[in-house]
Amino acid sequence: MRKWLSLLAALASFLANPAFADRSFLVDADWLSAEKAKNPKLVILEVRYHPHRYYTVGHIPGSLQVQRFKDLGDNTGRSIMLFPARDKFQATLRGWGVDDDSTLVLYDDSRSALTARLFYLLDLYGFDMSRVKILDGGGQEWAGFNELSKVSTPAPRAGNVSLKPANGALFVQWQQVYDDVLSRRDPNVVLVDARPHDMYTGKLIKHSVQGGHIPGALNIVSLAGTDGQSQKWFDEERLAAMYKEVPKNKTVYLYCHDGFRMSLGWVQLKSLGYQDVRVLDGGWGIWDRAFTLPVVAGETPYDEEFAL
Repeated sequence: MRKWLSLLAALASFLANPAFADRSFLVDADWLSAEKAKNPKLVILEVRYHPHRYYTVGHIPGSLQVQRFKDLGDNTGRSIMLFPARDKFQATLRGWGVDDDSTLVLYDDSRSALTARLFYLLDLYGFDMSRVKILDGGGQEWAGFNELSKVSTPAPRAGNVSLKPANGALFVQWQQVYDDVLSRRDPNVVLVDARPHDMYTGKLIKHSVQGGHIPGALNIVSLAGTDGQSQKWFDEERLAAMYKEVPKNKTVYLYCHDGFRMSLGWVQLKSLGYQDVRVLDGGWGIWDRAFTLPVVAGETPYDEEFAL
């Protein structure tokens, strides 16, 4: 009887926290082509690393340009990539013609890292995420069999989307990271640095003042979950192996330089069924520029000074 009870408990745990969550938010070019033909409520948003290529290389016909820094961050804060205020982000979405019942397709040329920031912000402010898709493979996926346009999409009529207050369960401030990870060493919290490894160790200092990482952080490079050539996501098994050091029953804090790679890590972890995943508002840009907050250089989460 005890054996059967254990098996039932294990099954219940599996059903409550499946090994792999639904990845239906990822769509391909065929899906998008069909949706363009039938869905008048479709809004396609392009977030490019080099925004001028919307005009010079071309974009998916009908897509609107998202300028990643101007549109997806707080341009007046201590870091330009703090979350935009709800009212500002809502006005931006309305300017793109977004209604509460719109279907949004997001794409980029950066292996989903830029679209992930927009995807995350939509969830943060309570948009219906069943209506939000990411084009797996980005603009490259579309251009393989479809034409691009160099003609700017006309401004749509204003949308009427209504956002909710920011969901506090999806983000963390630097003070909480300091308390939970550095001070109390909370065993239920895992801190993940989503940046390239050379930035984590401090070997490469780029887009920052200091090199290194927040003490206690593991380094799991979110871009390693996508193929550099095809721009597409790797399968669930490979993604799960990438995050094998992070238990599913822990609270996960993520950060990167400016909010994009940590957002990709957030989407990846949520796609794998992790329940409590939060990003650091402002990322390394906030921690680094404080100057007096502790920083660790090297391969390990803690150095000798912070290990004890």
